[in-house]
Amino acid sequence: MRGYRPLPETAKQGILPSTRSASSEYRQGEMAMKVSGRCHCGQISFEAEIDPTQVRICHCTDCQTLTGSAFRTTVPSLPGSFVLRSGIPKIYIKTAESGNRRAHAFCHECGTPVYAAAPVANPPSYGLRVGTLDRRAELRPTRQGWCRSALPWSMDLTGVKRFERQP
Repeated sequence: MRGYRPLPETAKQGILPSTRSASSEYRQGEMAMKVSGRCHCGQISFEAEIDPTQVRICHCTDCQTLTGSAFRTTVPSLPGSFVLRSGIPKIYIKTAESGNRRAHAFCHECGTPVYAAAPVANPPSYGLRVGTLDRRAELRPTRQGWCRSALPWSMDLTGVKRFERQP
């Protein structure tokens, strides 16, 4: 697809040693993890590499509204690793409180949020929505932002009754 860079030929399933130079944007961890994901209906699918130590939660009111939930969980793709495998997402340009603009991509059929990126051709990184990733159970958030906007109950769910399925 035009506008998307392919994964390196050396990429294999799982966690890989990083081949990025010290001068690249990726400096956080020593390992990269290959992930794939899709929207709920399957029309949009993608692959990327991520640093699994960079999973984050955002409690800002924009993320609450855009997800229809209490917060959004994302992980940035490593530079140049995002590949759109199928479908063409619908793009919504959001202007943040800071004035920065972000292109939010979602499936035009089922509405699943897929990623956000700078609104330019070939953005260096994509903020992948963790809920769309096949390996999401392996990813644990390492930080939370905009906690001043967090719904008070969302910070501690330990006392909430749990059921394996819909009660």
